[in-house]
Amino acid sequence: MAIARKGWVVVDCPDPLALARFYAGLLGGEPDVEQDNDRWVELITEDGWKLAFQRAEGFRPPQWPSAEHSQQLHLDVYVDDMEEAERRTLDLGATALDTDDQGGKRGFRVYADPAGHPFCLIQASFAT
Repeated sequence: MAIARKGWVVVDCPDPLALARFYAGLLGGEPDVEQDNDRWVELITEDGWKLAFQRAEGFRPPQWPSAEHSQQLHLDVYVDDMEEAERRTLDLGATALDTDDQGGKRGFRVYADPAGHPFCLIQASFAT
């Protein structure tokens, strides 16, 4: 029997609402901001992911790839059309870190969200 249940994935960042809006554009859902609280924003995506974004004073983004400033964790998100997903993801404000999927052979590409957290777009056909 498990000791705990899944809760929120909490992401430190300098601007919680801006990052929540980025992930809402990427994954769906609407950011939920508590009144008079600019330090914490929640997002439940259309398929049930529970992400929260919390203001971290002095935030320093991870660097990818880097042993000295490791990413700690990252999100993998599945897409059906890699080219369309990449275009829309970049339009939302992501930065491409490694888009050499070796002509579709590797099946994933690496990006950073607007706060600098790495995440991967993964071709859905490679995920199954």
